[in-house]
Amino acid sequence: MMDLRSERIKSMAESATLAMAAKARELKQQGIDVISLSLGEPDFKTPKHIQEGAKAAIDEGKYFAYPPVNGYLDLRQAISDKFKKENGLEYSADQIVVSNGAKQSIANVFLALLDPGDEVIVFSPFWVSYSALVELAEGKCVFVNGSLENDFKATAAQLKEAITDKTKALIFSSPCNPTGSVFSEQELKEIAEVLKDYPNITVISDEIYELINYGDKHVSIGTMPGMQDRTVTVNGFAKGFAMTGWRVGYIGAPLWLAKAANKIQGQITSANCSIAQRAALTALTSSYEPSYEMVKQYEKRRELVHGLLSEIPGLKVNMPGGAFYFFPNVSSYFGKSVNGQKIENATDLSMFLLEDARVSVVTGEAFGDPGCIRLSYAASVEELKTAIAAMKESLAKLS
Repeated sequence: MMDLRSERIKSMAESATLAMAAKARELKQQGIDVISLSLGEPDFKTPKHIQEGAKAAIDEGKYFAYPPVNGYLDLRQAISDKFKKENGLEYSADQIVVSNGAKQSIANVFLALLDPGDEVIVFSPFWVSYSALVELAEGKCVFVNGSLENDFKATAAQLKEAITDKTKALIFSSPCNPTGSVFSEQELKEIAEVLKDYPNITVISDEIYELINYGDKHVSIGTMPGMQDRTVTVNGFAKGFAMTGWRVGYIGAPLWLAKAANKIQGQITSANCSIAQRAALTALTSSYEPSYEMVKQYEKRRELVHGLLSEIPGLKVNMPGGAFYFFPNVSSYFGKSVNGQKIENATDLSMFLLEDARVSVVTGEAFGDPGCIRLSYAASVEELKTAIAAMKESLAKLS
């Protein structure tokens, strides 16, 4: 049969994280016990008071009509207040667009901003969907690679070298998915200093892991001198509030770009789910204590996993400053084999660990670093201990 799919869909890569998670689910359905460390899925339940906020909204019976495309005004005002109080950012309610997850927020921005051939500088390693979303908007990715020695963070000097007359935007995450790295205030100042000479470059700062930060207070690049009016700050409720399935993300953006994103969203999905928005409003206007307790548990797991991974010969492991991922370099295993199965790259190694250790991780190739794998420690302590022990045993078979 003739392939009638568009060239756009033919060239689009499948999300590697979702693909590996699907493979793990398939094995589980076959009765094979697999520990999944592939998805960025908090293993905590949505806090009870947030659930109750959603239930109250249903009981009130006022939230069954279509909401405004960019979100209810009281939620957008609460987000505006949050930006000002917690981040030092000045976005009015009209500059907020609530979407169906931060992924849609970013997609809206790229579709609103890019023309064919426009370049987007992507600090790498990067979240898998950045490149696909840039390409969907007919832009071109220019990857700037951070080194393991610099905690995987790209530098201001590297940024300056990558800028051309076609550069339209810069995107990065801090805390970072997949590395857990966090840009310091000084590093953000240096990046902003470079961008000062290029006023037409829009910065997209993905801060979805803001609350999961183990070091200094989170800093937004939009607070740097001259950056507020050219920065899109992306955030949401999935990670810090354990609300992945609720699908509520948002941006604070220059007014012209917020209006453009709202226009696109109005033609694609319209508004985010009304009840999910009421839950999100409860999350923002209530105590963050459940989130803080969750982060304490993540920090304990971070220490545990770092110690266990460091005991595996051949792995190079950094200590992440935020999020809930490790991104170890596994290149010392490339070229090794077992029972005729040769490991050529991180994708081969990921499949080997799935088949032999029954642990699902994600190849670093999907994140821009072919020497690494990503594993999430958003799992129970027992699962983490079992999984890493199994990984160690499997890797020891390679020679």
